[in-house]
Amino acid sequence: MAGNSQRRGRRVASKASAPKGSGGKNRDSLAGRGRTLPADERPWHKAYSGTEKLPQRTAWKQEKERRAAAEEGRAPKIGQPGSKDTTWGKGGGRGTANAKPARGKQPAGRSGPRVAPGRKSNPAKDSPELLVGRNPVLEALRTQVPATALYTALGIDMDDRVKEIVRTAADRGIAILEVSRAELDRMTGGVLHQGVGLQVPPFAYEPFEDLVAAALEQPAPLLVALDGVTDPRNLGAVIRSAAAFGAQGVFVPERRAAGITATAWRTSAGAAARVPVAQVTNLTRSLKACQDAGFMVVGLDADGETDLYDLEAAVGPLVVVVGSEGRGLSRLVGQTCDLTVSIPMISEVESLNASVAAAVTLAEVARRRAVEG
Repeated sequence: MAGNSQRRGRRVASKASAPKGSGGKNRDSLAGRGRTLPADERPWHKAYSGTEKLPQRTAWKQEKERRAAAEEGRAPKIGQPGSKDTTWGKGGGRGTANAKPARGKQPAGRSGPRVAPGRKSNPAKDSPELLVGRNPVLEALRTQVPATALYTALGIDMDDRVKEIVRTAADRGIAILEVSRAELDRMTGGVLHQGVGLQVPPFAYEPFEDLVAAALEQPAPLLVALDGVTDPRNLGAVIRSAAAFGAQGVFVPERRAAGITATAWRTSAGAAARVPVAQVTNLTRSLKACQDAGFMVVGLDADGETDLYDLEAAVGPLVVVVGSEGRGLSRLVGQTCDLTVSIPMISEVESLNASVAAAVTLAEVARRRAVEG
């Protein structure tokens, strides 16, 4: 027996060689991806010049470039939105309806913006949200969360929760649609849904200027601002406390902060339908606008200079600013506040949860106003 020619499991076929031509073994992985879109056709790039609605992130990048260019005395390096047709419609020039699409191209007849192959487009912020799971869906229906449709999987096990979900949705006039489990999997992106999904429409935010104006019409104006609170459950709890203690509105930043989702709706126990909520582009600028309108801006801080029980400004027009769950108030927001307030605690606990701190503060403000009134 020569060498290992008779060993068991020996290779009898030759190794596969790399594909011929440029690219070698990685050439096949590039097939079908199409060309890379130029900067002025990418919806996420500051040079975007397409005809589709400008994404908020892109608008923010362009505005940032405009300010930088103005400070440096140069022309801004941004696109001209609306100057280049980037849709898949007639203006896109993608051939006839019967034409076979080229590799990496989207077929004719499609609508919407062109997105570079291989990159997923983020869903619009104003698109409906799908709340899934039997307990979350049931709680949402019980707390009167607005909904447009209820999706149930074909052949779902009709336990007590599902029966109540279907009955409550029918009583509220919500459309009930039966879909296959595979379709529900696709709609939820593979998230565990337990056979039910509730479609919640996007929340209608109040314009910030209207929020401030409406508060000033009240005898005791009171607003709540959230600085970087990212947990929608905390947002919902703050809204619930704001409704309980007489605040006229809540405003939050558009970026790096939680918005009104189905989770926030559910946590607020329906208070989100009674308390106006506004989104602002720049929280610091909005707080300064409140100061100009006559509000005293108070930030909650564990190391605050004023004890909550000594807050004499509570009886006047007031904005209570609640910091994020981890880092508290940001530097610029803290500097903008007229004063910072700490909540006295007996134990060694370092700080309270954001929503709990907001509830304690609003309760003390309401108590002091009742005594003074």
